[in-house]
Amino acid sequence: MRICLFPGTFDPVTLGHVDIINRALPLFDKIIVGIGLNTAKTPMFTPEKRAEWVREIYKDEERVECAIYEGLTIDFCRKIGAKFILRGIRYVSDFEYEKTIADANRTLDKTIETVFLTCEPKYTSVASTIVRDIIRNNGDSSHFLPDVVFRTLK
Repeated sequence: MRICLFPGTFDPVTLGHVDIINRALPLFDKIIVGIGLNTAKTPMFTPEKRAEWVREIYKDEERVECAIYEGLTIDFCRKIGAKFILRGIRYVSDFEYEKTIADANRTLDKTIETVFLTCEPKYTSVASTIVRDIIRNNGDSSHFLPDVVFRTLK
C-alpha cells in the first residue's frame, strides 16, 4: 500500500492545500494529512480545529485521513508506515527550502521519498500566513479557503 504523509501546519487549511491533496490522490492509496505541532510557530487555530476541517472536507474520501503529530516528520512516517512525504511547491524559493528538508529526511531514512507537486497557478498566492493576516484584519478570506473553513470563521 502506498501511504503518503502530507505534513504541515495547515493554519488554516487553504484551497492550495486542498488542490495538492486532490491532485495527489491518484498517486497514493492513502494520504495522511499530518498536522505538525511546531514549537517555533504560534498557530491561530488549534490543531484539533485544523484536523476537524480536514476531516470535514474529506468526509467522503476514505483515502484521506488526518492526524496530529509532534517531533520529526520522518519518525511520524515510520510510525504510520508512510513511504512518501508530499510537499506542495508554489515558487522556486519553496523548492530550495523544501529540497533542503527532503535531503535531511533522506539522510535520516533512505526508504522514505519526498514527492513535490507544483500548485495550480491560481493558488500560487495562497499562503496560510497571508490568509491569517486577512482573517485578523477582517478581510474577505473566502477566495483562499474551502467553504467548510470559511463558514466556521464567520
